[in-house]
Amino acid sequence: MSDKRAEALRYHAEPVPGKIGISITKPAESAQDLALAYSPGVAEPVREIASDPENAYKYTAKGNLVAVISNGTAILGLGDLGPLASKPVMEGKALLFKRFAGLDSVDIEVTHKTTEEFIDTVANIADTFGGINLEDIKAPECFEIEKALIERCNIPVFHDDQHGTAIVTAAGLLNALQIQGKRIGESVIVCLGAGAAAVACMEMLVKCGAQREHIYMLDRQGVINTRRDELPAHKRLFANNTDKRTLEDALEGADVFVGVSGPNLLPVEALSKMAPNPVIFACSNPDPEIKPELAKGARDDLIMATGRSDYPNQVNNVLCFPFIFRGAMDVRASVINDEMKLAAVEAIRALAQEEVPASVLTAAQVESLSFGKDYIIPKPMDPRLCSRVATAVAKAAIETGVAAITSLPDDYLNDLA
Repeated sequence: MSDKRAEALRYHAEPVPGKIGISITKPAESAQDLALAYSPGVAEPVREIASDPENAYKYTAKGNLVAVISNGTAILGLGDLGPLASKPVMEGKALLFKRFAGLDSVDIEVTHKTTEEFIDTVANIADTFGGINLEDIKAPECFEIEKALIERCNIPVFHDDQHGTAIVTAAGLLNALQIQGKRIGESVIVCLGAGAAAVACMEMLVKCGAQREHIYMLDRQGVINTRRDELPAHKRLFANNTDKRTLEDALEGADVFVGVSGPNLLPVEALSKMAPNPVIFACSNPDPEIKPELAKGARDDLIMATGRSDYPNQVNNVLCFPFIFRGAMDVRASVINDEMKLAAVEAIRALAQEEVPASVLTAAQVESLSFGKDYIIPKPMDPRLCSRVATAVAKAAIETGVAAITSLPDDYLNDLA
C-alpha cells in the first residue's frame, strides 16, 4: 500500500471513523435542562411551529442545516460506484460547509430505482433542512433532478458539480481574459467535455457575455454540431453550425480551452493552433488534460489553471459553495437564482484583484501573491471569501425578491468574519 493511500485511509478511520459528528447547543446537565430539551418543554415550540411553519427557523436548527445528497452515480472521477461509496465524499462536503461557512450539514445517500424515486425521496424530506446541496449525480439525470427539486422545494437547491464549478471557472476566466487583454464576448472558447460541469460552465460564460456561436463543445465523438442526430437536450444547447469536427479543428484560432473531461487529452502540439495569449483551464482531477509544465513549455504567453492545489490558479468549488449557501440561507432565499450566481462570480473575481493578507500567504506557503498570470483566483483559505461572497449573494437574493428576510443586519459582515 502506498504511503499516500495509507495516510488517506488512516485519516478517515482514526481516531473515530468518518469526518463529521453531532454536537449539542443547549445545556443538558440537570433534570430541568432535560425537561426543557424534551418532554414536557419541547411541546411549546412544537405548537408554535404547527401554528406557523416559519417558527421552525426560530426554534430549531433548520436555518443553519444543509443536506448533502447523492446517489453515487458520478463520484469524483471514479464514476458510478453506488450511494454508499459516495459517503466519504459527502461527509467531506459536510466538513467543508462547517469549516468555511459555519453551516451544519448532514450527508444523505439515496438508493433508488428511478429518477422519480430519487426526486420524491429528497422532496419528502426537504422541510428538515434550510438548503439542499446535490452532489456527484451523473448527467443527464442531474439536470432533471435539480429542476424538479427546485420546483417542489421552497428552500435553495444547488447542484454544486454544475454551478459551483461554473461560478469559480467564470470568475477565474474573466480575470484571465482581462490580464490577456481580451473580452469574453469576442473570445472563441473550446470546451472539452459535455457533462454536467461542462454544460453549466458554458451556460455561465454565456450569462457573463460569451457568444454561444463562439463556443465549440466536444464529447467523445468530437465537436457537437447541428448535423449530428439524436443529441440529448443538454448537448443541443451547444450544437454549433460548423464544419469543425476534431479538437485540433476547434482549437484553430481559439482564445480559451476549458477541459472538464479526462487526463492528458489535450496534445501539447495542439496548443500552437491557438490564438496569441491563450487561456487554458485544464480542470480534470486528479490529472489535468495537459500538465502545466508541458503547456508552459510550449507557450510562454498562456495563462494556465487546473483543479489541483499544487499548481497556481486552482479552480476549486470550495471558493463558492459554502458561501453561496451561507448568504442564501441567512436571508431565507427560496432559490439560488442566476443573479445570485453572477453576484458570486463578481465577488470572487474582485477579491483576486485585491492585496493578499499575510495570513493567506502563510496558509498558501508562498512569499507573495498579486493579481496576474499565476494568481487569477483567490486561495481557498482566504478568510475574506465568506463575507464577500455571502454578502453579495444575500443582497442579490433580496434585490430579486426571493428572500424572506429583506434586509441584512448592520453587523452581518462582522458576524461572518
